[in-house]
Amino acid sequence: MPDFLSGKVTKRMLFATVLPFALMTASIQAMADGQWGSGKNLYDKLCGLCHAPNVGVGPVIAGRGLPEAYIKSVVRNGLNAMPAFPASYIDDKSIAQVTEYLSSLPPATQP
Repeated sequence: MPDFLSGKVTKRMLFATVLPFALMTASIQAMADGQWGSGKNLYDKLCGLCHAPNVGVGPVIAGRGLPEAYIKSVVRNGLNAMPAFPASYIDDKSIAQVTEYLSSLPPATQP
């Protein structure tokens, strides 16, 4: 039997053909969800490290109804001690998602 029909070669060819499509599908899904997957995930993994009510580093932002344009401006340009985050780190879709998530939370007070 020729080599190109052997199991190893067939598996390699199949892997080389299928893998790019699988990666492309995962990439498209990630783009649809934003870089961070959800507003809650972004808040939990980044924003909440300073802005959660029990942390007390930055002002509480949950439940304040802050407009997306304001949040985007502060995220992109920074404000006081908060650093700026470029679009390569937090994409616009993720900012919209975190704004929606923050608006869904009840107002919290900082201790």
